[in-house]
Amino acid sequence: MPKNWFVFYTKSRQEKKVRDLLTRRGYEVFLPLQKVMRQWSDRKKKVEVPLFNSYIFVCDTIDQVPAILQTPGIAWSIRHNDRPAILHPKDMEVIQRFLSSGLFVESLPAEEFKQGDQVEIIDGPLKGFRGTVNRTSEGDKFSVSLESIGYSLLVTLDSIVLRKI
Repeated sequence: MPKNWFVFYTKSRQEKKVRDLLTRRGYEVFLPLQKVMRQWSDRKKKVEVPLFNSYIFVCDTIDQVPAILQTPGIAWSIRHNDRPAILHPKDMEVIQRFLSSGLFVESLPAEEFKQGDQVEIIDGPLKGFRGTVNRTSEGDKFSVSLESIGYSLLVTLDSIVLRKI
């Protein structure tokens, strides 16, 4: 039986605990994290936070999904077309490449985006990616939709590196 990256929803702020528990149980786990600056009343500190709140990815066979769901901290399995959702290898590559770019990345549920121009990045660490331009009060933002999990990645880019397609 082939192994796939299945998508699970965790209880609020339990992603790292679930990752550690699944890893100790021998599962291959992917929890994309990024460093962000957090401000408290007395200090600022860089902390690692999940890119997708309450999402964790586990690589295994479909018959292991019920066992994974028994893990404390996992709320349910994300479903797509009445089957457990699978993170496609292409989407995994997109996430890893966005995170390795060193740019600040936001993730937003896909349905929150308004349709914009279809573009391709022509220069920089994300060269070759195609996606949508979203205009916000902060300027131009570029998004890539990860349809298999219902999220999009959003990064601020200079419009000079974008080309309409």
